[in-house]
Amino acid sequence: MAEPSQPLLVKRYASRRLYNTETSDYVTLDDIAGFIRDGREVQIVDLKSGDDLTRQYLLQIIAEHESRGENVLPVDVLTDLVRSYTSQAQSVVPQFLAMSFEMLREGQSKMMENFSNPMSAMPGYDAMKAQQEAFMKAMTGGMSNWSSPNAEGVADEGEDEEDLSDIKKQLAQLQDQLNKLSK
Repeated sequence: MAEPSQPLLVKRYASRRLYNTETSDYVTLDDIAGFIRDGREVQIVDLKSGDDLTRQYLLQIIAEHESRGENVLPVDVLTDLVRSYTSQAQSVVPQFLAMSFEMLREGQSKMMENFSNPMSAMPGYDAMKAQQEAFMKAMTGGMSNWSSPNAEGVADEGEDEEDLSDIKKQLAQLQDQLNKLSK
């Protein structure tokens, strides 16, 4: 799904109801939290004054989650945040938090990349993968001479023998690696 370049505009009416301008319907704070979890940027604007209320509503969403027992922010962190509003550290805290969350996002992205193939972190994985590919090439190359046709459309027998020799060498190397790992 392509992420829209413009944030989802939500208008707050005088009745405090929130109106999704994309779908032309009313939404709740839970709906807005869902949009954000799905990766959408959201902007909440007061219809009458035009004031940006996004920060206020995001804080309200966090407060509601915390009050339901879905504690993400430890009390020490909340205490430090309150202190930062009344100290000289105020100028450093927003940048620190932004950098910390950026590092967290990057770490999660890398973790998800590695999670998609957990075997890739295993020692010798690349060699094993190359050996498997060579084995499959040799196995399919022997059937009806499909894999490496020459200019006349026929596979060279010399190439097949070379591939088989390479596979034997790679299998021997893999066996050595497995023996070393099991010691």
